[in-house]
Amino acid sequence: MTSTTSTTSATAAAGTSTPAPQEPYALTATELLAAYESGDLSPVEATVSVLDRIEAVDSKLNAFCLVDRDEALAQARASQERRRRGEALGLLDGVPTSIKDLMLTKGHPTLRGSLTIAADREWNEDAPCVARMREQGAVFVGKTTTPEFGWKGVTDNPLTGVTRNPWDPSTTAGGSSGGSASAVAAGMAPLSIGTDGGGSVRIPAAFCGIFGMKPTYGRIPLYPASPFGTLAHAGPMTRTVEDAALLMDVVTGFDSRDWSALEAPRGSYRAAVAEALADGSLRGLRIAYAPTLAGAYVEPQVAERVAAVARLLADLGADVEEADPGFADPVEAYHTLWFSGAAKVVEHLGTEQFASLDAGLQEAVREGATKSALDYLGAVDTRMALGVRMGRFHETYDLLLTPAVPIAAFEAGVEVPAGSGHKRWTGWTPFTYPFNLTQQPASTVPCGVTSAGLPVGAQLVAARHGDELVLRASAVLHAALRGSGVVGTAPVG
Repeated sequence: MTSTTSTTSATAAAGTSTPAPQEPYALTATELLAAYESGDLSPVEATVSVLDRIEAVDSKLNAFCLVDRDEALAQARASQERRRRGEALGLLDGVPTSIKDLMLTKGHPTLRGSLTIAADREWNEDAPCVARMREQGAVFVGKTTTPEFGWKGVTDNPLTGVTRNPWDPSTTAGGSSGGSASAVAAGMAPLSIGTDGGGSVRIPAAFCGIFGMKPTYGRIPLYPASPFGTLAHAGPMTRTVEDAALLMDVVTGFDSRDWSALEAPRGSYRAAVAEALADGSLRGLRIAYAPTLAGAYVEPQVAERVAAVARLLADLGADVEEADPGFADPVEAYHTLWFSGAAKVVEHLGTEQFASLDAGLQEAVREGATKSALDYLGAVDTRMALGVRMGRFHETYDLLLTPAVPIAAFEAGVEVPAGSGHKRWTGWTPFTYPFNLTQQPASTVPCGVTSAGLPVGAQLVAARHGDELVLRASAVLHAALRGSGVVGTAPVG
């Protein structure tokens, strides 16, 4: 495992400094809310700090495709006045927040990283999670970048260009929620909501050194329905698990616009995480540690960091055993479902508009268009068999630990690492998309950095509906990693 010295050395080598702890932009949402309650800080002060931070560093990172300073300040002033009257609107009142540009946001265009969507139309509806955040008083500072229609595991698109990693701007932030991950890691608002259809929350969380979670499918309602079908989840992206639990308490629950939405959980995720942190132990948990899945290659330094996590989980009281679920790589079934969805996304486009799409997306669409109904149903069969296998696996093990991504962040602006031999992004992220097929909850917990100063993430997976378990275990693990100095802060200046 890396040490405090390793993280500090990486920061010094980058020639930059970490955010000063006293700066409001560097505070978590939970810390901001406590400061509002004590009167030490106001929502306006926090929002100004975050907006100034965006202005200072986003030219290096390109995490935002839209920032509305005037609206954010108006929302912050309204929050401040409510708090002055002792009438806070909800759990997020006054907390600066960003939204991935796949989510409808009232009053602002949702262009999905594409030149094919016209901005000059009415944008008069919020996606369910955006509506819930608005109802709870969140301050929306802007919308974050995505690859075109969220189709790949890195973030660049024909509309806004390349999004970069705060730990090293020459490298990718990952994707498809790369803008959200980069923003959170760099102090450009502590909360963001992303989407995950094959790893799109967990991949960029790993690359950018933050916490990300893909809840059980349907736990966070989606509208409009994703053309990628029941692979697509929404999830929180934060610097701490406590903040993710806070956001989950806001955005989970039924919405009539999503026919597959689950009912609201009976308890509070925040309360569950607080209880787990107070205990500080993982006694009684049975955790399977799989150094790889389906024989996938893992970079040695990534493997070392995740192996150290397995040892730490045992130190925290869990019963950790090296065990593999034993499934074959389901990538062909995933490609059939994902590329068919991509073809559906753009089926209405004319020749000229199609030619303006990301070149890789054009290739994926052409492949998806060749799939028949029988191909699709065959992929569904593979998916169902994988779900059965994982269901049985979790009868023995509460959690599965794997690397989140088997490599560290690579060159920004390309879909696959140079010289890797991979054709598509799925070639280098074999640990994430299987659990979209099975709809299981899974998190990325930052667990150190490589010798080059790039973050590594560990993935924790539970059985379907085990969202609280993932959050509880992630919180205890993350707290232990932070306490030992293994987890640092993105060094962008």
